[in-house]
This record gives sequence, structure tokens and C-alpha cells, in this order.
Amino acid sequence: MRHQLQMRYLDTVARVGSIRKAADILSITSSALNRRILTMEEDLGVPLFDRVASGVRLNAAGEIVIHHFRTQLAEMDRVKSQIQDLQGERRGHVAIACSQALMVSVIPEQIAKYQAEHPNVTFSVRVCTRASAAEDLRSFSADIALVFDPEQSTDFYTLAKAPQTLLVLFHQQHPLNKPGPVRFRDCLAWPSALPTKSNSIRVQLERAAAERDTALNVSIESDNFYLLRTLVKQGDLITYSLPAGVHRDDNDLLYRAIDERDINSGMLHVGTLKRRHLPVAAAKFAEQLSQVLENGQV
Repeated sequence: MRHQLQMRYLDTVARVGSIRKAADILSITSSALNRRILTMEEDLGVPLFDRVASGVRLNAAGEIVIHHFRTQLAEMDRVKSQIQDLQGERRGHVAIACSQALMVSVIPEQIAKYQAEHPNVTFSVRVCTRASAAEDLRSFSADIALVFDPEQSTDFYTLAKAPQTLLVLFHQQHPLNKPGPVRFRDCLAWPSALPTKSNSIRVQLERAAAERDTALNVSIESDNFYLLRTLVKQGDLITYSLPAGVHRDDNDLLYRAIDERDINSGMLHVGTLKRRHLPVAAAKFAEQLSQVLENGQV
């Protein structure tokens, strides 16, 4: 459908912020793509982009148009998915935004389980924060978000949620290796490898430290959970995780629950854009994730 091609051209330019880069992605010349954008602007009677030093940026009119286009593209993807389902073919694509900690085990396991039944369904997974989850859904960058304690948003519709008690991770010879829950005050005595301040786990930790009029003992911070865990294995650093973020086969690290008198459990949410009808493949995967959370399997 020719009009969809025009929509995808505009969507790609808006996402990458550059006509040249978008042209490379779309496999057309930048001059041809620029002409198509100018034609759309002429048809609408208003410019859609501001030309800036780094490329192009949607203006207010462009934001309105791109939201309409993305809604139309998402709806057409849903229709195509339903048609393919009628033919007995489960195809389609599922775009997921999730907290990085959940990429360790939950997301890989659930994708593998789904693709075992529906091998023609493809996936893309992007890291989101508690603040960016709703925006990823609004921009249709993601069909589904799996995120710990997302910021409140009228656009984020929670399909299912499950409590997550914060865990502290350390190597096997660490002095914190004692039976039972660990008190947070004992954790504060040790240097830590922490996610950055946009991360939901870090938000919980900062809040708990502030309630005690103290500061976290931060030795290193990174958005890469594999790096944090590797560092913990090699010394007396500690780090933190969700139960859903602990890899069952990682025998080099021990983990203990933080006493809930010190830090309350947070909630792991699986959600989608409010009032959006998902394509069949995405809807089925969202249902699978919801059942996992509701059955306490994370």
C-alpha cells in the first residue's frame, strides 16, 4: 500500500533525526527522500520538521502527524496479523521494552518458549527505564513493556504485575553470606556496583538511603548489568537485583533478600499502550508474560 510507504518514510526520518541516515536505512537516495518529505509538507500546507545543525527535528505539527501515522501503521500491522492467523500462520513481530535486569533470564526464556511454538514470529528488545517505558509505548517503539516500578502515566496500561523483593548479590566468601534476609544497614558498609540513577533499582536504593540520612557507598555505576556482576565476582563489591533478574545458572554469585523492614517490595509490571489493540503475535506474547507474572514464576 503506497500511502503506508510514505508513512514509513516519515516515521524513519523522525526516529533517526536525519534525512541522510534515514535514506541509508530505507535504501533510497537522500535527495529522493527529501523530495518525498517536501511533498508531504506541501500537501499538508505546513512544515513538519525544523532543520537543525544535527539534522531534522519534528515540530509541533510534525508531532501530530507522526502520532497519527504511527497509529495507522500499528493498526495495519494488527490487521495483517489477524489475517495471517486466519490462515493458520502465526507470524508477525513483537517489539519489547524492558528493564535491563530482565534481559538476564526472563525475556530470553519467554522468547525461546514462544518461538518454540511460533518460529516465524520475530522479536526486537530494547532497554527502557521506569521513566521511558510509557514513551516507548506511545511512540510505538514497543508493543509491550516489562518494567519494574514504572513511573505513573495515563498511557501505561498494566496487564499484570507481581511483587519483587530486592536482592543483594555478592561472591560466596563475602561476609554478608549469612542465612536469612540481609539488613540494608549492613549492605551500606560495603562498596557497591550500581546501575545508574535512572534505573528503578537505584531509585529504591537512593530512597532507602535517604530515609537513613546516609548515602550509598558507590564504587562504580553502569547500565550494563553483566559488567556489574562480573566486578562483584572479582572482589568485595556488592550489587543488587530483582528475583526476575537472577540467572539460575550463575553459581559464582550468592543472593539474599533485603529485609522488607528496610526496603519494601516493588512491583514488576507488564503493560501496553492504553486503548491500543495489539497485533495477534504481540497480544499472545503479552498474555504469556502476564500468566508468568500472575503465577509467581518470576
